[in-house]
Amino acid sequence: MAVDNVTALGADVYEIDTRMAGYSGITAGYLILGDRPCLVETGTSTSAPIVRDALTSLGVGPDDLATVVVTHIHLDHAGGVGDIARFYPSAEIVVHEKGARHLADPSRLMASAKMVWGDKLDVLFGALAPTDAARIRALGDTGNIDLGNGRTLSSHYSPGHAKHHVGLLDSLSGDLYVGDAAGVYLPETGDLRPATPPPDFDLGVALDSIALFDALGPQRLLFSHYGPVTNVAETLERSAEELRIWVDLTRQARSEGLDLDHAVAMVRDRTRERYAALQGDETTAEQFELLSGAPSNVAGIMHWLDRTPG
Repeated sequence: MAVDNVTALGADVYEIDTRMAGYSGITAGYLILGDRPCLVETGTSTSAPIVRDALTSLGVGPDDLATVVVTHIHLDHAGGVGDIARFYPSAEIVVHEKGARHLADPSRLMASAKMVWGDKLDVLFGALAPTDAARIRALGDTGNIDLGNGRTLSSHYSPGHAKHHVGLLDSLSGDLYVGDAAGVYLPETGDLRPATPPPDFDLGVALDSIALFDALGPQRLLFSHYGPVTNVAETLERSAEELRIWVDLTRQARSEGLDLDHAVAMVRDRTRERYAALQGDETTAEQFELLSGAPSNVAGIMHWLDRTPG
């Protein structure tokens, strides 16, 4: 079965465009196709059939998938876990321990998402279905996933973006799956923009996570949004720079007594020239705002500033 949303990246790694909300090039899952096939990120619930078709096209049948691992439990990364678990009954589901209970019982997570997204929730993400707790393996701050033939995926706690976030390093390829901890990358323009949503964003922790990624010495970064980047050191440096700029501007807006809406307007205006996507075609700009919207980023930074002494 041929599909047009799969790209071979070498080392038995395949990028899968999960076609979130019908968009192309917005959210990626990755299949590591070895002795113990492993899916990294499921995409949304509505993407699950698309991901299943991609795996089928790569020869992975219902009983072949060994592991599903997510970098964190936000719905654009893990919303399809329950559906994928049902499609692949032999697969173990791996997640950081702070996210595990929400995969088993998604009710609180979905209620929170409904508050944020309102009527857009069903269109953008669908509903996260529960996963049998017996199939979930909760990772501590480090852990290993067996990919077969001595190849492993090591997990590294990186909670600046979310308290349940991990980075994943492939021992064979040197690929580092960065989730959202290094921000959102747009391959069309080369833009890199932070992802700092409430309630967990913390600047110091986020910068520490990026420094950890650099110290791991990856050969390539695989962004969930979106795709592979080989210029590792420069990209991580840019990631840290963008975080500092957004925090400095939000802090300035807060010190001037601006409310959230006016703070968002100021930060959006003063960062606009940094991103080619916002100067380009409307569709690319719309994708960027959906993945790393100024309102969400500024709200997350404001929330952090409110609880940070000084």
